Amino acid sequence: MSLIKRNGLRPETFPALFDDFFGRELFNWGNNNYSSTSTTVPSVNIRETNDHFEVEVAAPGMQKSDFQIRLDGNTLTLSSQRQNREKKSEEGYTRQEFSYQSFQRTFLLPKDVVNDDGIVARYDNGLLMLTIPKKEEVKQKPPRMIEIG
Repeated sequence: MSLIKRNGLRPETFPALFDDFFGRELFNWGNNNYSSTSTTVPSVNIRETNDHFEVEVAAPGMQKSDFQIRLDGNTLTLSSQRQNREKKSEEGYTRQEFSYQSFQRTFLLPKDVVNDDGIVARYDNGLLMLTIPKKEEVKQKPPRMIEIG
């Protein structure tokens, strides 16, 4: 009896490996804009200033009415659902196309830092922008001189 060292791959896994390798974008293997269901998830930029947080969501081609923004406690959820149907009839044939697009992103806002009554959202030119103000008591105060008594 001889011992054989195996790498754990069975022959039937090779086609799946090749499909996975050749199905990916060549230079973007770590693309995080796709969920496990291969649906697109918009990129998000988050910036913190002394007065507020800014959230930018890249969502070109959408309308303001396509978005839902929900705040539940300190959980902020951005979501969108969009459905498109197109039907074209010509001589002897009918073509009907459907498309459905949706996403959801959830963010946990820092407790006792955010003034949730002052959150403002706007959509302009493919960019959804949220401004989330901080509470006055957590904002960093500017430097000041202290007099010696």
